[in-house]
Amino acid sequence: MKKFMLNIQLDGLDNETRMKLLPKEQELVKELEQNGTIVDTFIKLDMSGIFIVAMAADTDDVHSKLSILPYYPYMKIEIIPVRVVNSINQEN
Repeated sequence: MKKFMLNIQLDGLDNETRMKLLPKEQELVKELEQNGTIVDTFIKLDMSGIFIVAMAADTDDVHSKLSILPYYPYMKIEIIPVRVVNSINQEN
């Protein structure tokens, strides 16, 4: 598995639809966190989207894993492969 930083912008999601889909979105995000797909999340200050650190085999796998989310059709996703260097400068 590889680590990816996702820059997700929500596009075309009106507030009524957002609120209607929110409970299922939160439930499925929690599942993705529990199974190790989503490592960390950061909501953008302007509430326009989110940054996610995710684990997947490749970029197609990222899309496959996120496609279960109700917000997925509204997501513009920039996927950036990353590697992390821990505090003693050993690459993970």
